Amino acid sequence: MLRYLTGEELSATPILRDTMFEDRARQFRDRLNWEVRVDEKGWERDEYDRLNPLYVIWQRADGRHGGSMRFMPTEGPTMVNDHFRHLAGGRRISHPKVWECTRFCLASDTDANVAAALMLGGAELGMGLGLTRAIGVFDARMVRIYRHLGWEPDILGSAGSGRDAISLGFWRFSEDVRQKMALKAGIPAALSRDWFRFDKVESLPVRAAG
Repeated sequence: MLRYLTGEELSATPILRDTMFEDRARQFRDRLNWEVRVDEKGWERDEYDRLNPLYVIWQRADGRHGGSMRFMPTEGPTMVNDHFRHLAGGRRISHPKVWECTRFCLASDTDANVAAALMLGGAELGMGLGLTRAIGVFDARMVRIYRHLGWEPDILGSAGSGRDAISLGFWRFSEDVRQKMALKAGIPAALSRDWFRFDKVESLPVRAAG
């Protein structure tokens, strides 16, 4: 099922929390060779995880992590503004209805529909919080995934070439997109909405991180 948990709420689900940060280390450090920090627990976490972000997580039946994304309001600190502003022509992106999405992670042995389920979770979050768009930086390997799922971003800027290329893009939220992602994920749209309501994210204020 899809879970919507803030950083402060992760301690209530320790198996889910631990396996998420462990899977992030396996993906970003071990498989993709990114220069990321992994602590003594084997967790990949950065400074943005300390700002109480909102995580969209696929939780397996055994309580373990199957995939996840991290969302943060652009009115607070974000990776886009702190590290990738050159992809936006040097301008800062900050709007109460635009949130940043980062750390798209899939467990190495996860189910085939989890990528689509996470995109559904992103659409559910956007619609539930009254957002208009998500913004994020992605590498070349993700282009094929977004194209296959049928929810490609609007590109604002790119750097590099080939497998080393990175891009900055916007994903626009709409009910049509939510329904489309539900179909792709094989999850009834009504069930997806119930999962969102279960975690009561719709009652959270849209606020700056920190």
